[in-house]
Amino acid sequence: MKAVVYRRYGGPEVLEMGEVPEPKLGPESVLIDVRTVSVNPVDWQIAAGRLDSRFDVHFPVVPGWDVAGVIAKVGPTVTGFAVGDEVVGYVREDSIGRGTYAERVAAPVRTIARKPANLSWEQAAAVPIAGLTAYQSLVHALRVGAGDTVLVQAAAGGVGSFAVQIAAALGARVIGTASARNHDYLRGLGAEPVTYGPGLGERVRMLAPAGVSAIVDMYGGETLVSSLGLLREDARGRVVSLTNDGVLEHGGVFVFARPSTADLDELRQMIENGLVVPEIATVLDLSEAAEAFRLSQSGHVRGKIVLRVSVG
Repeated sequence: MKAVVYRRYGGPEVLEMGEVPEPKLGPESVLIDVRTVSVNPVDWQIAAGRLDSRFDVHFPVVPGWDVAGVIAKVGPTVTGFAVGDEVVGYVREDSIGRGTYAERVAAPVRTIARKPANLSWEQAAAVPIAGLTAYQSLVHALRVGAGDTVLVQAAAGGVGSFAVQIAAALGARVIGTASARNHDYLRGLGAEPVTYGPGLGERVRMLAPAGVSAIVDMYGGETLVSSLGLLREDARGRVVSLTNDGVLEHGGVFVFARPSTADLDELRQMIENGLVVPEIATVLDLSEAAEAFRLSQSGHVRGKIVLRVSVG
């Protein structure tokens, strides 16, 4: 089958289209005919070798963890899913090698859920990693609810746009950082926008003089440290970081999304109820994965980059 592969660490230039064996189907897995996948920053970070200390890597690597497609086969012990079911998944294994940028993917059932009925294939692929990261940060780590004021960093990005909508759906007031060109977009999602960069603290305090009750950090480093001063006294430590486990030193939580059928099902309910809508930045063909990496690396993408694998 066709897949995107890389045979050594590097930038977008190491990606190539190749032929790889069809994945074997385990007893608790399903084989998915892939329709679309989405591109996440972690994909090119892994390809660059940045997570080499955290994962065993087996070359050649097929990148990608997000997938949307149709079940072609089921393992002998699988229940709850059948051939023909439309599903989405965050198909992360304990080592790096078999990814989702391919025509077919073998996915453990614990990593998949039914596709939201009201989404296109392109929108569906955008949900798993970004949606789970935002959902698990807000629901499990921060336990956000009515009465909270949540600061979401990089609120117009893939994870940030999910976080804004999910926090608003949970009843929270949301302040989101973004460039000025994305402020109207954030208002449409339910956030009060502020421009990121020097003076951010003062701008946030103008909206929330007493401070915020929770923070979703996308940057780490000095941005994380300076943001901690915006937390109310009764909310110390109520911060998650998606990029830097140094947040643990400040009493916060480091979030690296976990595959979860239950959480994907909760997201599906929010999406089908119109509370969350995935934002698509651009759709490219699978053969354009290198260009997708370059766009993602630019850091100026609103929403998600999606690769179209097949049209079914």
